Amino acid sequence: MMIQQFFAIFIDVVSPVFGVVLISYVAGPKLNLQVQTLSRCAFYLLIPAFVFNIISRAEIQAGTAVRMIVYIAVVHLILAALGFLLGRALNRPREVMGAYALIAVFGNTGNFGLSLINFRLGEIGLESATIYFLGLTVITFSVGVGVASWAGGRSKWRSLLSVFKTPALIAVVPAVLVNVAEAPVPLFLDRLIGLMAQAMIPVMLVTLGVQLSATGRLRVTRDVCIASGLRLIAGPIAAALLILPFGLAGPERATGILQSSMPAGVMTALIAIEYNMAPEMVTHTVLFSTVVSFFTLTVMMSVV
Repeated sequence: MMIQQFFAIFIDVVSPVFGVVLISYVAGPKLNLQVQTLSRCAFYLLIPAFVFNIISRAEIQAGTAVRMIVYIAVVHLILAALGFLLGRALNRPREVMGAYALIAVFGNTGNFGLSLINFRLGEIGLESATIYFLGLTVITFSVGVGVASWAGGRSKWRSLLSVFKTPALIAVVPAVLVNVAEAPVPLFLDRLIGLMAQAMIPVMLVTLGVQLSATGRLRVTRDVCIASGLRLIAGPIAAALLILPFGLAGPERATGILQSSMPAGVMTALIAIEYNMAPEMVTHTVLFSTVVSFFTLTVMMSVV
């Protein structure tokens, strides 16, 4: 029975998501698709529409949402500290220590997390996954930029401030107001936002495939394996161990653990390049952890 469930999830949930990424990985360079155009379209238009569409309709209570955000913050701060301490214990250079912490805290909760959870748990899971995604946007960028600045010896405040100008976070404000006031959204606007929201997940998956295709030939080193293990193994273990003290159950529990199980996000490579923090190792970790997560995420979805 367990084996049947494993293969059902592998084929029906995980394979379609990886299939879109793989097609984009192969077709992107041949079609000369531009990553910047795709990512900017998703970042400024589709993600804010998606966030408004989900949050304005969500039925999760404010107290539960706060517990979820605190929970996911604690999990990822622990993972960041674990990455740093592991790097120090292994006597790794300063930039590699920072890279461990960056990868440990920065999972692909947008491209992968939302699409996989949508297929696995449906609309009710997508609400919880979106709240985690928004909380992690602030947490991971704040920690990530802070770690990268420490490793590279650069000022972080201007980059940190830009986190709060993220369109997805700005869209939360009107969405919460509409939700709390139970105000109806005009039909034409509701349909417009709904159409853009539906386009977000496929566009983000295509963007991920095109971004990964620019990584080049995969090189698996000791550091790549260790950093991938922090994301794919330590992440879900920490999330599972900490779920009970926060009193989360049902979809909040499942999505919290799954969002902590995602592979390293492409943004880690961009931050590593910007701050010159072991960029080659980080880039290959993104690709390697994404490939390995094809199996690890199937396992996680079978047990949560």
